[in-house]
Amino acid sequence: MADSGIDEVNVFVRLLDEGTTVFRPTRAISLGDGIYRLLPTSDYDAAVETWEFPPGSLVSIAERIGSDGPHLLVIQG
Repeated sequence: MADSGIDEVNVFVRLLDEGTTVFRPTRAISLGDGIYRLLPTSDYDAAVETWEFPPGSLVSIAERIGSDGPHLLVIQG
């Protein structure tokens, strides 16, 4: 969002209790010094999905290379 001066990035957060490794795409706001605030998706429902780090969490991210290219993954809170 260049107009607002806020740096938002696309990230992937791991979902828990899925029976296999699953990541959910969402957005995060850079707070500086490698710290991000995780944002909810428009359809976020804690009763349906358990995110490893819920929306609002302060997290770090790391770039990982997948079969379709690089992705930013939430790695710690």
